[in-house]
Amino acid sequence: MSAESFVLRLGHALHQAGFPAHQLEDTLLRASARLGLVGQFFSMPTGLFASFGEGEQHRTYQIRVEPGVVDIGRLARLDEVVRQVDEGALEPEEGVLRVAAITASASGYGRALTVAGFVLASASTARIFGGGLREVAAAGLLGLVIGLLAALSSARPPLRRVFETVASAVAAALATALAHVFPLSVYTATVAGLIVLIPGFSLTVAMIELATRHLVSGTARLAGALVTFLAMAFGVALGTRLAEAGLGAPAAAAPRALPPWTYAIALLASSLGLTVILRARPRDVPVIGLAGALAFGGARLGTEVLGPELGAFVGALVLGMASNAYARLARVVELVALVPGMLLLVPGSLGFQSLSSLLRQDTLLGLETAVRVAVVAISIAAGILVSTVIVPPRRIPR
Repeated sequence: MSAESFVLRLGHALHQAGFPAHQLEDTLLRASARLGLVGQFFSMPTGLFASFGEGEQHRTYQIRVEPGVVDIGRLARLDEVVRQVDEGALEPEEGVLRVAAITASASGYGRALTVAGFVLASASTARIFGGGLREVAAAGLLGLVIGLLAALSSARPPLRRVFETVASAVAAALATALAHVFPLSVYTATVAGLIVLIPGFSLTVAMIELATRHLVSGTARLAGALVTFLAMAFGVALGTRLAEAGLGAPAAAAPRALPPWTYAIALLASSLGLTVILRARPRDVPVIGLAGALAFGGARLGTEVLGPELGAFVGALVLGMASNAYARLARVVELVALVPGMLLLVPGSLGFQSLSSLLRQDTLLGLETAVRVAVVAISIAAGILVSTVIVPPRRIPR
């Protein structure tokens, strides 16, 4: 029973920390085989089914899991426990206690640093999206407000249920108000300010799960991402209309280009912000920064050769190979490098633009952008999957 308890606790903990369905099931299958168990697993975004044994000794467990944010630091510590049990350095009974301790331990950097992470991520994204100094400053201010709202909603379940809508409305209204103070691109500032909330990563993971035949999990995750997109688009439309009703429509303004070397500063700031938001370990900052640079550079190179939609395939391919190579060399889970890099590739801004266009009754542009979102998401999923063929990940089910 201790072996089963270890696998069940491990599955619950990995699910809460953000493991995708295909990797979660593979990890649990491998752990079960190593412990002499005959196991079958079925993962969904809100639950996990686990079965052990055969015939009359067959036992099935159902675990209800609340979807949570990706916690890279916790994933890395859980992966270390899996490796120790797999190598026989840790008994399953000790593994159960270790997993329980990791799950119960505090995770994250505290509210002040988390809010600072929102600011850095939003401001750096504004530069990566081609914004000028004013857009960077406005996005940083929006990130500060959204970070404060996130800290406030963590202790208030009613606010947490409508957090994306409320945050989007506040960000859009504030960006519109700032545009009356000094000229700026309201769209660039708003999207950069909301970038942490846009579910582009969930959309890409859903495509990967569908491609690996995890149809239930992929479909559910895809539906969840779509609902979040809709909630955010509604919030932005509401906030913009309220601000324009009180202040009037701001004059359109194009971002003033910054020197190319500022991309390096933006990538560094983004890696620091993502380290805090994704709750990664401080020692992983260089890896996160390198992963972001490889993803960004690969996507830029691919865009010049294949176009913006298919260029994401090159960025994902380079990122996936580098993440798998790092995981094999450092003996850590590949998600430490993969997740932060994917956040610079995911088509979140395009999806947001598509739904915003539909709400403005610009149906043609909205549908055209939606098709681009699907192509980019498929390109990223294909790049990640092809990278596992070229450089196999460290953990392969036996």
